Amino acid sequence: MRFGARLALAVITLVATVTACGAPGGSGPRNHAATDCGPYARYGEHPGTEVTVYASNRDREADLFEETWADFAACTGIDVQYEGDGEFEARIQLRSDGGNTPDVAFFAQPGLLERFARAGRLKPADPELATLARQGWSADWNSYATVDGTLYGTPLVANVKSFVWYAPAFFRDRGLSVPRTWAELMDVTEKVAASGVTPWCVGVESGEATGWPVTDWIEDVLLRQQGADVYDQWVAHRIPFDDPRVIEAMDTVGSVLKNDRYANGGFGPARSMTSITYQEAGLPVLSGECAMHRQASFYAEQWPRGTRIGPDGDVYAFLLPGKEPADQPVLGGGVFAAAFADRPEVRAFRAYLASADFAETRMKKGPFVSAHKDVDPADAANPVDRLSIELLQDPRTRFRFDGSDLMPATVGAGTFWKGAVDWAGGRATRPVADAIERSWPSP
Repeated sequence: MRFGARLALAVITLVATVTACGAPGGSGPRNHAATDCGPYARYGEHPGTEVTVYASNRDREADLFEETWADFAACTGIDVQYEGDGEFEARIQLRSDGGNTPDVAFFAQPGLLERFARAGRLKPADPELATLARQGWSADWNSYATVDGTLYGTPLVANVKSFVWYAPAFFRDRGLSVPRTWAELMDVTEKVAASGVTPWCVGVESGEATGWPVTDWIEDVLLRQQGADVYDQWVAHRIPFDDPRVIEAMDTVGSVLKNDRYANGGFGPARSMTSITYQEAGLPVLSGECAMHRQASFYAEQWPRGTRIGPDGDVYAFLLPGKEPADQPVLGGGVFAAAFADRPEVRAFRAYLASADFAETRMKKGPFVSAHKDVDPADAANPVDRLSIELLQDPRTRFRFDGSDLMPATVGAGTFWKGAVDWAGGRATRPVADAIERSWPSP
C-alpha cells in the first residue's frame, strides 16, 4: 500500500503559501528576490506556465509537499497546482476516462500505474529523466514503474513497512526486551496480555483504501515464514493466492489480530479494527492502553506534535522479527511520480521530483523517507526515518515491495483490500483467500 498513501484528510494550503503564490493550492510563481535560484537554474525558466498535480496526500502532508517545491516554482515560474484526494485510487480512473487527467499523478500502487501505462495514458520518461532515475535509484526501485521495458514513473517517496512501534518506557517498566524472533514476539504479546493490557492496537479504515493495514500484516508474515522466493511467486501469481503457505500466513496473523486477548487495545474487541482509522490506530501506545502497533515508517507523521521518537523517547520502533534473529527481511512501499502530459514545464517538474535535492528538502521539513542513493540519512527527521533510509540504501537488505501494490489493481487495491476487511471482521480464512484467487484477471 500506498504511502501512500492513505496519508491524511483534505488539502489545506498554508496562509503564507497562499499569500506568496497568490493562488490557493498552488506553489508559484513567487518573487525571485526572496529565493536563491541557483540550484534551480538547471530546470530552466517557464514563466506563465502551470503544472497540475493529483495525489492522495492531504492536510499536513500536502502542505509539506507544497512547501518543498515552492522555491522550485518561484525560480522556474511554474505555477504548481496541487490537489489531494482521499479517493485517489478510484477517481484517477474516472478522471482519465472523462478526459480530466492531471499533468502529474503520484501513484502508490505500481499495479495501478501499470494499468494506465498499458492503456497508453501515461507519458514515458524522457531520456534525461531516465538517466536521473538510473543514477538516483537501484534497478529494483526503477523496475516498479517500468512497463514492458519503458520507464513511466520515478520514485518519489519510500517507506519501510516492517516496523512495530512501541513505547520504550512501557517495555522498561515491565521488564520486557525488544523481541529478536517471532517466538519472542509472541512471548512479549502473551506477557502483556497476562498483565491486563491488550498488547496490539490496529485500525484498517482508510477511505477507498480501507483494508491495506491488514494486507501489509499478511505480506510481512508470509515473507518471514516462507522467504522471498515464495513471496515473489505469490505476488506474480506463479502460485495461487490461496496456496496453503499463504493460508498459513493469514492464520498466523489471525492468531494475533482476530484474538480478543491480543487486539484491539484502546478501542474494544478485535473486530473493532474495521472501524478504526489507520491514522488513530497507534495512539493508544502513548497512553499505555496497548503495547505495540505494527505500521510503516510513515506513521511517524501521525504521532501528535511534540511526540519524541527514539530509544529513549515516547515511541520507537523495531523490525518485525522472523524465525531467527538474523532473519529480518524488509517489506516496504513507495510512491511514484508519473505524467499524463509531456510539456517542457512538466518535464522540468518531473526532473526536480527525481532529484536528491527534492528529497533532502522534504526530509528537513518533517518525517520523510527516500530510497535515493544520494540522500544523507543524517538529515532524516527522526531515528526511525534514519534507520529506514539506511536499510533502503544497504545492498545487503532483503527488500520486497508491498505485494498488494504490485498485484493487478483489481486484486491488490480491490479484492485483497476488501477481503482483508471481511476477514478482519470475522470471515474465515479459506473462503476469503479462495474468493481473491477467483478474482485474479486472466493472462
